[in-house]
Amino acid sequence: MSEEYGGLLGAFPYAFRHSDSRLFRAYTAVSGVLVAVLTLFFALALVVTVASTTGSASGTITFVRSVFILLGFLVVAPLVAPVLFVARRIRRGGSDAPYDAALGATGVVYTFTLYLGAIASMPAEFELDGQVTPRPEPTGVTAPLVEALYALPEALSWTIPLAGAALIYLVHRRLR
Repeated sequence: MSEEYGGLLGAFPYAFRHSDSRLFRAYTAVSGVLVAVLTLFFALALVVTVASTTGSASGTITFVRSVFILLGFLVVAPLVAPVLFVARRIRRGGSDAPYDAALGATGVVYTFTLYLGAIASMPAEFELDGQVTPRPEPTGVTAPLVEALYALPEALSWTIPLAGAALIYLVHRRLR
């Protein structure tokens, strides 16, 4: 039906141009920028880790380096998934606004779960500029939510974005 898109980078403009959903097109634009920023963040974190562990011949150090790559992929892949799902659907049969909007909405939810997972993973105390600093006390309208996230064990903070990623897949399976 339509011209082809050239892989991952070409899927973003292709899906943006051919989708009938404004929500999905907005998600495509925002997620493209967010993917670029997160990719840069994880690449720089990997460079810093490699630089700080140069000269160490331990298998554990090599494992830590690999974890940065895996973690980056696990964070970025669900951001890209709605765009790839929609681009593939458009290429195979045309745009479907309700499907596009649903995947755009689940992409937004996933993005929000990344933020919630970051809040939940914040330790009770951390060192900043040589001083031990407690995490900020929750205030305002979102205080109950932040308190609930603080109560979640840090080791389980990854389950929040995982739930958002699973939602993307479930909506795709349900509506395809």
